[in-house]
Amino acid sequence: MAELTIDAVVFDVLGTLVDEPAGLRAGIRVLTPSESPSASPSASPSPSPSLDDSGTERLLLLWQRHIEREQGRIVDGDRPYLPSDALDREAAEIVARAAGADPGAVASLARAARRLPPWPDTVAGLARLAERFPLIGLSNASRTALLELNAHAGLRWHQALSAEDARTYKPDPEVYRLAVTVTGLPPERLLMVAAHAWDLRGAQALGLRTAYVARPVGDPPTSSDRFDLYAEDLEDLADQLGVS
Repeated sequence: MAELTIDAVVFDVLGTLVDEPAGLRAGIRVLTPSESPSASPSASPSPSPSLDDSGTERLLLLWQRHIEREQGRIVDGDRPYLPSDALDREAAEIVARAAGADPGAVASLARAARRLPPWPDTVAGLARLAERFPLIGLSNASRTALLELNAHAGLRWHQALSAEDARTYKPDPEVYRLAVTVTGLPPERLLMVAAHAWDLRGAQALGLRTAYVARPVGDPPTSSDRFDLYAEDLEDLADQLGVS
């Protein structure tokens, strides 16, 4: 494979740098069922059922399916654009209702989508790569959500870009074009890094170079995918890019 000549590195955030399912699970697990208004005051209270692992995973899947479906509808032009905050609120309402939780829990649950823990190698890996390259975050998260995500996970960027600025979602080419525009570089001088093969395919379609980083929650490449780099983590990626 020809040697890469890269002038800036563009990172997906959700799933690639932060463990999105872990943060959502944490928000789901604290849900408690609301009390029945018809219950007799003199009746002995029933113990509040707690969510077991299978119940948590079922609700997490409800959330993920809603976000994936609605973002896809927006990309396809079947629904007007809404920022990720609004879609998270919809997902939180669906999950809270399915869990039988008090409606007052919806706002807090929606915020769980912004309190996502970084992967163990994320912070140090970004710091190492930043010694050599300008780093750009490129996320489907809204501007306000991205700000809180960055602060909570300790993500340090030279610039963070939200798909909200393109009023669509990845893998729409207009989202990747944000990174091309802000750098003023040809697409082939940018390296898109993601744990999702679908995301990298979208970047490839606009001419960006691509690096797949393996994560437990990502979308692995298929046998037909041809990305420029394949890395076990950010330290491995830095090694492959020749960062000391």
